[in-house]
Amino acid sequence: MQGVSLEAVRKVYGGTAVIDDLDLEVEHGEFLVLLGPSGCGKSTLLNMIAGLEPLSGGRIRIGGRDVSDLDPDARDIAMVFQSYALYPTMTVRRNIGFGLKMRGTPRAEVERKVAEVADLLRIGHLLDRRPSELSGGQQQRVAIGRALVRQPRVFLFDEPLSNLDAKLRADMRVELKRLHERLGRTMIYVTHDQIEAMTMATRIVVMDRGRIQQCDRPEAVYDRPANRFVASFVGAPTMNFLDGRLVPADGGVGLACGGMVIPLPGLEPPADGSQGRPVTLGFRPEHVRVAEDGGPGAFAARAVMAEPTGPDLYVLLATEAGEVTARMAPDRRIRRDAPLPVRLDGGRVSLFDPADGRRLA
Repeated sequence: MQGVSLEAVRKVYGGTAVIDDLDLEVEHGEFLVLLGPSGCGKSTLLNMIAGLEPLSGGRIRIGGRDVSDLDPDARDIAMVFQSYALYPTMTVRRNIGFGLKMRGTPRAEVERKVAEVADLLRIGHLLDRRPSELSGGQQQRVAIGRALVRQPRVFLFDEPLSNLDAKLRADMRVELKRLHERLGRTMIYVTHDQIEAMTMATRIVVMDRGRIQQCDRPEAVYDRPANRFVASFVGAPTMNFLDGRLVPADGGVGLACGGMVIPLPGLEPPADGSQGRPVTLGFRPEHVRVAEDGGPGAFAARAVMAEPTGPDLYVLLATEAGEVTARMAPDRRIRRDAPLPVRLDGGRVSLFDPADGRRLA
């Protein structure tokens, strides 16, 4: 009861439900990430937890206390926004301590708490500067410090790193993760960036059209997506998909599609009778292996294009079943239009229902 509990939460705009009877339990001390595309409802949900958006239905509890009808300042939360929203005429010291000052906190206590937070965020040397004298990453640290100094029960983050460049985003991801480990407080974080979600979260909530599609540990969301939407949204490059039918192949199971059969060594035949009926096969680029010597499980492919990224090489392959992407070692030499036999790791693939996208296996 020390975390955040959402029970049948709804939000309706003009007769359209943007959050639809959503239930969610956020455990005390966890780092929960709300992940999804623009318009999926994740920021609206965060604003409802914060009290910035009224509920159309349901209840929200924080630490076991019903806060559904309370104002934001009565909910024991602190929120960090995408925009830093710092007071431009105030120093960093005054920006961080402003909220405490407005609550009538004694000056000596304000100074002590500001110094502690500044030390934690490694911005002690910036306390007498104004926001215009800070970098984007430093400004975001100040915004986080302003939330930390209040010592709330729950921290809410609404895409706080999206205004930073790639290097600063990577640095701040590490800083926020360290901060969570040190404080042990509940944090709910909104993003559309799957890398942020995968690297920071203890659990990820994948949302689409106001509904939770999957809520699980990052590795479970990646390895065993609950449906095709999750599979396609999480992962870069995205998961490969091929439509066909499961048939016997090489003493095991294969996918018949596009005039060919792709063997799936290691895939256990589904026990639900789906063998023989239409399915969608999903597999990650790293689950495609070059079959140097052909052999069991290999099928014909042709290299179409190679995309080096530094640590990896992504190769677009043409097969009779369609184009798929494979991840390979960066030092591999690829000749365009050259034959490149490959095989799939059948033990790592996913099967989805082509009608509704739900996971079959």
